[in-house]
Amino acid sequence: MAKERRHLGEILYKAGLVEKEALVNAIKTSKANNKRLGQVLVEQGLLDEETLTKAIAKQFGLQYINLDEVTIPPDAARIISEDLIKRHNVLPLSMNNGKLKLIISDPLDFDTMDAIRFRLNTELECYVANPKKIRAYIESSFDKTQKEEDDKLKHSIDATAAELAEAGSDLQAEAFRIQGADDDSEAPIIRLVNLIIDNAFFMRASDIHVEPMADRVRVRYRVDGVCLERDNIPKSMQAPLITRLKILSGMDIAEKRLPQDGRIKRLIGGQDVDFRVSALPGNHGESVVLRILRREAVNIGIESLGFEHDHYEHFQHIIRRPNGIFLVTGPTGSGKTTTLYAALQELNKPDKKIVTAEDPVEYNFDGMNQCQVKEDIGLTFERILRAMLRQAPNIILIGEIRDGVVADIAVQAALTGHLVFSTLHTNDACSAIPRLIDMGIKPFLVASSIQAIMAQRLVRVICERCKEVDHNPDPHYLRLLNITPADLEKNTIYKGAGCGQCQHTGFKGRLAIFEMIEMNDELRELAFKKAPTGELRKAAKASGMRALVDDGKIKIFKGITTPAEVATIAQSEGVVVE
Repeated sequence: MAKERRHLGEILYKAGLVEKEALVNAIKTSKANNKRLGQVLVEQGLLDEETLTKAIAKQFGLQYINLDEVTIPPDAARIISEDLIKRHNVLPLSMNNGKLKLIISDPLDFDTMDAIRFRLNTELECYVANPKKIRAYIESSFDKTQKEEDDKLKHSIDATAAELAEAGSDLQAEAFRIQGADDDSEAPIIRLVNLIIDNAFFMRASDIHVEPMADRVRVRYRVDGVCLERDNIPKSMQAPLITRLKILSGMDIAEKRLPQDGRIKRLIGGQDVDFRVSALPGNHGESVVLRILRREAVNIGIESLGFEHDHYEHFQHIIRRPNGIFLVTGPTGSGKTTTLYAALQELNKPDKKIVTAEDPVEYNFDGMNQCQVKEDIGLTFERILRAMLRQAPNIILIGEIRDGVVADIAVQAALTGHLVFSTLHTNDACSAIPRLIDMGIKPFLVASSIQAIMAQRLVRVICERCKEVDHNPDPHYLRLLNITPADLEKNTIYKGAGCGQCQHTGFKGRLAIFEMIEMNDELRELAFKKAPTGELRKAAKASGMRALVDDGKIKIFKGITTPAEVATIAQSEGVVVE
């Protein structure tokens, strides 16, 4: 019979590390805020990370390791891929007789351990270490090399730009002459374009913006939703730079008056990366934007989207309905498509037929039938959807409901036994109902076809490397979010100080905040009566809907993001801005 595991509080109390009254209060706080007891004790200053880690190791019967006193063999890091080590915050020690010795920080993170067992097909012998020390060791081992590579890459861009400036106008004729010579990687203009693209990829950028100005060509990279200006190219090289990008993406280099679209595929870091390219004429020349399509960005899984536990359970329940419409709303760039792809991948099983209509198809997935809208040949959303229903699908994804015709087909599909996923541009979840009625859908059809609506926004995540307590949070943002002094007494606000790991922004990565409503009898009745958004929202809150701002506040109090991040995209109702 397995030995029953002791409670962490019992271990700490019997070791004389925490007083009984303080422990009881911490347990109450952990339950009220849905936090782990150890996290609460550390936040309240009753325990340090090192002592907590030792207690956790004792609780689970694992050996504690102090990374300050242990040297990990250099070749041990090669046992597991770098992405697994960084993503799961683990360190391999050695591999002996088919068993991997692994340093972990959380013995309850069974998903991580299962993933590593599955990937390496091996058993694990786990040790416990301080999570911050594991992260620091990883950064010192891997990020130093990465920083050297990034610095070298940045220097190469500056050096190449300087070389182009020095060559001046004489280089333009040569640049045009060698545009088609893809094998001539030493040509300065080719080298420059390659370096710009590679630099963006390693910076985790989502877009590259090449923007001609009056006296230069500005290059900006969008990282975690924010544009960072890094490089400036001499004005004399504008024409060959734009031409090179247009040739790579298959555009017409002679056409400079009309917008154009294209695609680039490039091998970077051992993986194929797609770029969606757009050229737009402007006052100072054509502006070119390259959208980096990262496959891993839509393969993150539902658990990694940012759902709180109740929202996660609710979402899993909704996407397994046999029929009806599930709408995800929000502005452009709020992660709607990523959320829907995550849902489809969860449902993508051999017994389900999934058909999508997208404009454009950015990512290809095995097991799904994906249709690309092509307006120039008459292959519209409407035409695809009508044909799609004759394919007997179980699940349908409509990239976006743009007009009444597409909305009507989606409703009819939902009422005839299909599960329909789609997106809509509205500010919140409740606004989707009046929006569909405004498109011409009869209220009783809206009320009977919609199963659930979810609004979402993306907020930046505080960089773990430079994360620190914010002792003086901006009162303006606290007021916008209705965070009271009582809230600040019970919770700690964090911020990012800025470091090389996060491009000195204080943030690294993004998560979503959500607002979810599931249609019930009261909401259906209000939809049938064409009730205004305010009434719908009041009824939704009464039925348990958590607003975007409230979901954001949960993530602030968990130390995931900052008040300023949440306040820029969601604010408490009725707050007067001074």
